[in-house]
Amino acid sequence: MNEHPAAPEGDPTHDVLHAAPTEQIDVRTGEMAGRGNDPAAGGRATRTSGGYVIEDGPEGPGPAPYVTVVLPCYNEGAHVLKEIDRISAVLEDSEHTYEILCIDDASTDDTLEVLRGAQRRYPHIRVLPFRRNGGSGTARRIGTQQARGEIVVWTDADMTYENERIPELVRILRDDPTYDQVVGARTTEEGTHKWARVPAKWLIRKIAEWLTKTRIPDLNSGLRAFRREVSLPYLRLLPAGFSCVTTITIAFLSNQHDIKYVETSYAKRAGVSKFHFVGDAYRYILQVLRMVMYFDPLKVLMPPALWMVALGLVKAVVDMVRHPFYFPASTVLLVVSGIMIASLALLSDLVVRSRDGV
Repeated sequence: MNEHPAAPEGDPTHDVLHAAPTEQIDVRTGEMAGRGNDPAAGGRATRTSGGYVIEDGPEGPGPAPYVTVVLPCYNEGAHVLKEIDRISAVLEDSEHTYEILCIDDASTDDTLEVLRGAQRRYPHIRVLPFRRNGGSGTARRIGTQQARGEIVVWTDADMTYENERIPELVRILRDDPTYDQVVGARTTEEGTHKWARVPAKWLIRKIAEWLTKTRIPDLNSGLRAFRREVSLPYLRLLPAGFSCVTTITIAFLSNQHDIKYVETSYAKRAGVSKFHFVGDAYRYILQVLRMVMYFDPLKVLMPPALWMVALGLVKAVVDMVRHPFYFPASTVLLVVSGIMIASLALLSDLVVRSRDGV
């Protein structure tokens, strides 16, 4: 029996017990983001419904804008301010209300300090700092979820894209409701490992065109504008790395959302590239196949299945002529493997068609 009798109200200990202060517990949700209690942040910190802490300027976030520019930043401290200057200048001269959501992806340089300093000059900047590096795909996904604008713009902070064209991309979506995404299609390649990137990107793009039955001038451009409401169901499909831009393209095309391509130039990047040719190219190919499998698995699985069955049957006829009623193991393996893959294709298609939502 460990129960303690309650002290009567006249007892002095009653007042002492009930006068004890209650300790305030700081509950922090969303561990990926959160330096909201950082004393270096000079403005207000707003906790969003997703548990992410977004730092605003002294005047707060202000009214909801028409455009949200999502700007992932990882070790871009040397030039991110120039990029913010460019974006802010063209949007200030446009007719659009806007905000720039700068996401510091746990940079190891002074990127976060530069972003916080920029808030004192530009009232439309909001800063979302990550505790851990999540990759550009994670930054873009969370940035789009937390965006308050009807139109979301993705771009990079490395001085490569024509960010002066952002108002033009937004106007296309505003004036033509038949398009849900506008992409800045690059006419040149200025990235690292150019000798290998050009043929690899061409091959991946051709695979995506064949799978989606759509001409795609630029599959993985980082400069694009799209309707936030249309994109929300697809955000959970975005991978953490660079192939997120490929994913959002294929997701839109596979679900019959029209995309308009506008030719843009592409400059040599400032700073050090985070792109790793072998690993990222491999992930690009896997992501293209994964996305089409998600929307149309028959397109990927049924052709090889039918070819294997057809080859097996032809080989069976040849075997029958050469050795009546004798079928080698290779012939049986071809036919059985084709039937198994075809069955898997039909089962996958059944799962896709029975799925609710996207």
